[in-house]
Amino acid sequence: MQKISQDNEHWREKLTPEQYRVLREKDTELPFIGKYYNMHENGMYVCAACGNPLFASEHKYDSGTGWPSYDRPFSEDAVEYREDESYSTKRTEVICRRCDGHLGHVFDDGPKETTCKRFCINSTALNFRKQKK
Repeated sequence: MQKISQDNEHWREKLTPEQYRVLREKDTELPFIGKYYNMHENGMYVCAACGNPLFASEHKYDSGTGWPSYDRPFSEDAVEYREDESYSTKRTEVICRRCDGHLGHVFDDGPKETTCKRFCINSTALNFRKQKK
């Protein structure tokens, strides 16, 4: 996958202020208000900054946390993981591999029947492409 390397000015022009805060400044949206938190349509969730396919709807589940949650990425090549020690906690940050946009975090408290992973992702970092019938 070819990396997209752009300066902050490019991202400020391309993204909404909220998307910029989440994707470029690693902010987090409030729980239970994101546009994809309670969405159940079939399709693909892609990076709002670069369009990289990130999460398939078939791997989405209701974690009860207030953010869209997935038990795995669309492919392991779609995301990168980085250690995050902000807010006095140790977490694993999930980054779009193509544009280095902050997506959210991954935790080991997901569904035991599948991967045991919970990719807790900001709706603001995503766009949705509905599956064609």
